[in-house]
Amino acid sequence: MRNRLHLLPLSMCIALALPAFSARASEDWSLCPLEDAVPAFDDAPAPGGLDGARIDQPTDISGDALNASETDNTVFQGNVALRRGDQFLGTDRLSYRSDDGTYVADGSVRYQDSGMRIVAERAHGDQDADTHTIEDLRYQLIEQRGNGGAERIDIQGDSGSLVGSTYSTCPPSQRSWELQAKRIDFDTEKGTGVARNAVVRVGRVPILYVPWLMFPIDDQRRTGLLYPAVKLSGRNGFDWRQPIYLNLAPNYDATLTPRWMSKRGVQLGGEFRWLYAGGSGELSGDWMPKDRLAENEPYRYLEDPFGNPIPGATLPVDNRGQFQFHGQHSLGGGWRAQANLGWVSDTHYLEDFSNTLYGLSTWQIVSTAGIYGIGQRWDAGLMADHAQLADYTLSEANLTYDRLPRAFLNWSQPIGTWFEAGINAEAVRFRHKVQNEGSRIDLKPYVSMPLEGSSWYVTPKLAWRYTAYDLDDTLAAANGGDATPSRSLPIASLDAGMFFDRKVSFGKDTYTQTLEPRLYYLNVPYRDQNGLPRFDTNPMTFSWGQLFRDNRYTGPDRQIDANQLTTALTTRFINDANGRERLSASLGQIQYFDDSRVVVPGETAVEQGKSAWVADVGISPTKRWSINMAYQWDPKYRRQDLASIRTRYLIGDKGVVNLGYRYRRDLTEQADFSFLYPINQTWSVVGRYYYAIDDRKLLESIAGVQWESCCMAVRLIARRYVRERNGDLDDSLRVEFELKGLGSAGQKTETILSRAILGYDRDDLYLVPPSSVEDDDFDNSLDQIP
Repeated sequence: MRNRLHLLPLSMCIALALPAFSARASEDWSLCPLEDAVPAFDDAPAPGGLDGARIDQPTDISGDALNASETDNTVFQGNVALRRGDQFLGTDRLSYRSDDGTYVADGSVRYQDSGMRIVAERAHGDQDADTHTIEDLRYQLIEQRGNGGAERIDIQGDSGSLVGSTYSTCPPSQRSWELQAKRIDFDTEKGTGVARNAVVRVGRVPILYVPWLMFPIDDQRRTGLLYPAVKLSGRNGFDWRQPIYLNLAPNYDATLTPRWMSKRGVQLGGEFRWLYAGGSGELSGDWMPKDRLAENEPYRYLEDPFGNPIPGATLPVDNRGQFQFHGQHSLGGGWRAQANLGWVSDTHYLEDFSNTLYGLSTWQIVSTAGIYGIGQRWDAGLMADHAQLADYTLSEANLTYDRLPRAFLNWSQPIGTWFEAGINAEAVRFRHKVQNEGSRIDLKPYVSMPLEGSSWYVTPKLAWRYTAYDLDDTLAAANGGDATPSRSLPIASLDAGMFFDRKVSFGKDTYTQTLEPRLYYLNVPYRDQNGLPRFDTNPMTFSWGQLFRDNRYTGPDRQIDANQLTTALTTRFINDANGRERLSASLGQIQYFDDSRVVVPGETAVEQGKSAWVADVGISPTKRWSINMAYQWDPKYRRQDLASIRTRYLIGDKGVVNLGYRYRRDLTEQADFSFLYPINQTWSVVGRYYYAIDDRKLLESIAGVQWESCCMAVRLIARRYVRERNGDLDDSLRVEFELKGLGSAGQKTETILSRAILGYDRDDLYLVPPSSVEDDDFDNSLDQIP
């Protein structure tokens, strides 16, 4: 029995052969005209049906005339249309021989499904042998941008070839770039494609030639080469990284990344990932057997910033590298095991492999592992951490104490109708290479009485804090000779507030204005704590949040004595139409009724009287303007302790201007100005000027120009920034060519601009400064090319 005529497999020819070059959905195509390389077919219905159900759906064939002969040759002529599910094929003439399964489609061959449209001059094949040929075709992807053509497509079974194929995301009238390949072989069973003699042209100029390139044509993971990264920098020279992907199993894989830097040598990087029902993990690292950078710049490693020799300093040449491990495992019942480990080979590593201000600020790497649990009214954990020095300008005496181990518990429970009881508990064993060892237990049981109504709340709270230590001989001698000191004291507080609101109108808009007064009273008796060690306790920076805390220190080694009252007031204006908060203003101050006698070395005691006024204001006068201000004024000394302003203005759909100023007495004074200004739809300029006023030193400056069309973008960025811990500046010039839907060539610029210019991509519009790297974070992006 002869096979009946099936719909020609044109979708497989293109949709499976070129997806490696298809455009990402995240690209910006707003500049593209409404123009298709293959316009929609007037006689084709809207695509319908499900792709997965095609094989089970019948094929309907219609035409103006049907001729059948005794030789089993069937000819459809005039407006021939074949339909199956979401697929449509139209042609002027279709001839099919049922005796041998061959067919020929001539004249205006048109194909459409939910993902693409194709026009071709001729198609023929043998259904029995499962061979097909399509000649002189053009295609247009529908779900993803992309269009092109091919001289011929040959298919046999699950494999085939495209001869003389092209691809671009540009419209035909603006062919800024195009990928051309003499031949692309694909195998749908293996899910792979191989392009031979591929050339990328910008206009008529070839900019990239690839003699052989393998790429995936489906979503299956498979072992093979990933796209290489080629860059050029003053420190590394010519830099080539070639990732090699290893598909080891459905739930774990690996990537090896050999790297060659002409000025430094060879480096090998690797990453191993796994995923299972109970958790996941990732192990990564880099190793460089010999790095010539230290030999090229020995003074950076053997001398201090003043040119004096550093005793015992050596050149970090051999076996440089870094290591990371992140993993978690669910233990059930709200418990999990988690580990975050990091390591670097030497204290210069972060500086030599980082190109950001925030990477340089990491002075220690903290590795943590533990078991953690959380429930409705409790959380607990048993963990350990270890700190490694990562800054050559410091010594190991500056490291924080290792906690080997640390156990903690936070628990609360309602008691009857009126009360709540709970406890905060912690037990830690501290260890330090320089300052020896000690243990600490800190217990803070409490009882509170939370009372509240629709517009008020009152919460009296009484806690008792007990802290005890067990110190080795060295620590005991350094803290008065007592090896088992302790501290015990009560903590009483009262937190009360009210909420008022009213309707107000400004022009045509109606607002709800709130008035939120708040009182917070704290009473803690004095205890002499000079004999207690200080493992992890430091004064916190005075801010709005500190007005309502029962301790101004970060850890339990010091507990303030207090007899103080905080008075605060907040008002808000909320637009009734859209719920947008147009204004939020808060003002607060602490009244100290007694001197606070508990201090740490280098800290000034808090005297009786009033604290600095703390003011926070957020204003959004329009949808485009946002202004945040913070201010602290000390009436006792008639001086400002802090002044900060951050403002943002949005320009059109893409532009943004940011201006920031921050001053904190005796610490820092900085100004930061950044912008993305669109000159027109295609041209824009970018810039940043980040300056330390107190040090009279530039931290970072950026100036650049961008050109963007429908399918292509070019960025030219000049940058000067602090590159080394001694404050030395470095200059760089970056050029990037981005072919949308294909990739980019040159040094990456978007990562730097997104960090430096808040709102550069208009995805993050929160008016906050770029986040710095925390002390206990270790980021694997350290191998970014300067």
